[in-house]
Amino acid sequence: MRWKYRALIASLLVALFIAALTGFAAGTPKEAQAASPIAGLHIVGNKIENSGGQVFRPLGVDRGGTEYECDSAGTTAVFDGPNDLASVQALQSWDVNTVRLPLNEDCWLGINGFPAGTYSAAQYQQTIVSYVNLLNANNIAVILDLHWAAPGTQQPKSQTPMPDLDHTGAFWTSVANTFKSNSSVIFDLFNEPYTQSWSCWLNGSTAANQAPCGDVGFAVAGMQTMVNAVRATGATNVLMAGGLAYSNDLSQWLQNEPNDPLHSLAASFHLYNFNACSSASCWSSTIAPVAAKVPVVTGEMGENDCSSGFINTAMSWLDQNGVGYLGWGWDTYDCSSYPSLISNYNGTPTAFGAGLKAHLIALAGGSNPTPTPTQPGPTPTPPNPTPTSTQPASGGVHVGYQVSNQWQGGFSANVSIKNNGSSTINSWNLQFTFPGDQKITQLWNGNYTQSGEQVSITNMSYNGTIAPGQTVTFGFNGTWTSSDASPTSFTLNGAPTN
Repeated sequence: MRWKYRALIASLLVALFIAALTGFAAGTPKEAQAASPIAGLHIVGNKIENSGGQVFRPLGVDRGGTEYECDSAGTTAVFDGPNDLASVQALQSWDVNTVRLPLNEDCWLGINGFPAGTYSAAQYQQTIVSYVNLLNANNIAVILDLHWAAPGTQQPKSQTPMPDLDHTGAFWTSVANTFKSNSSVIFDLFNEPYTQSWSCWLNGSTAANQAPCGDVGFAVAGMQTMVNAVRATGATNVLMAGGLAYSNDLSQWLQNEPNDPLHSLAASFHLYNFNACSSASCWSSTIAPVAAKVPVVTGEMGENDCSSGFINTAMSWLDQNGVGYLGWGWDTYDCSSYPSLISNYNGTPTAFGAGLKAHLIALAGGSNPTPTPTQPGPTPTPPNPTPTSTQPASGGVHVGYQVSNQWQGGFSANVSIKNNGSSTINSWNLQFTFPGDQKITQLWNGNYTQSGEQVSITNMSYNGTIAPGQTVTFGFNGTWTSSDASPTSFTLNGAPTN
């Protein structure tokens, strides 16, 4: 949004903050934990899927505050409102499956005097990680969004037309390294670009007002620069890239799509009733063609009239076209200019929010029983110890290999391992040889190494045990040049399978 408000009642925020957090953890933030059924998020064609091959359409809310609370001198608050277990239960009562968290570049990096409050950048980071873990433990995926950024020594206190070349690479390198082991986190590269140039959007610039970014008064980090920064860390997380005109214009998104070697990039679309592209005819002409090629997620959606007529029409169209959406915003300001979805952090909707809540509940089956929130367990410190493998009896394991999607030069495959034996397999290492020239680029629900055509897949911490009669699955995306023939011979822990 172009207009964000700061809470003026600092004492209440302090109380909420203390109630939510018992203290900050010092040092480098721990990596967040992925939780099923939101684990293994990846892109196949124009859909986001989870590790089970089920389509995952992000549906939820934006949680404003983490981009602006940290710029207030003396504040103890990272969030604008509570971030405890009760607040997650309120989200669950709306049948939310995704929460988008806006971040402040300098507060994360600890530069230019930010965070301005009483905590450090490491503490800001750890608070974000802890909240992500809490959401994931309750089956809510998270979109992390670079919301506010600024060049040089400027402090990010509002939106800019594009991210800055000075710090954005470091920001995404750090965020990606922190969350790259968490496949339940999506990276939204930049909130709302509003340069006039698609070439600037893609390629950026190296100096102020330099072509193709003549309308931006600083060196710009283009979308390709940010994709490169994330992928250089080894992170395979799904990425999102918003279009021009505050992410409301996707008219030339496909022509300027950044090159992602993992083919795991979605388009981000923002939609308000006052935007230029706010009619079904515009959506059909500019959004539908993009949604036919790549996933589209409406990262922000709202209306400034304290009503839900506009979003009701929009959600109907978005549902029909398989587009995800998140309402702005889960904050207790007014339902017009902000606009706020709630009037209380217990989830009480405003007149605007009532429409979104009712629609999400209807999509989930028409009821919203009181959920039982779960506290995340201790975050393991990688690397995990290597468990002792149990060698299955020869022929006691069946491996299924299926190409689920194929296109020129690329493919997706799903693999199942079923224990047909009488003893439990306590950890597994599946090995096979590609008969063609395939190369794995992204894998979920496992770890892989590849040398030439020889591939070795090992279990994650949560799927290493296969009891008799049970099955585990993993999947991957890959590339091929001359042949995508499927492997037919496998070994598990050194023993042949059938």
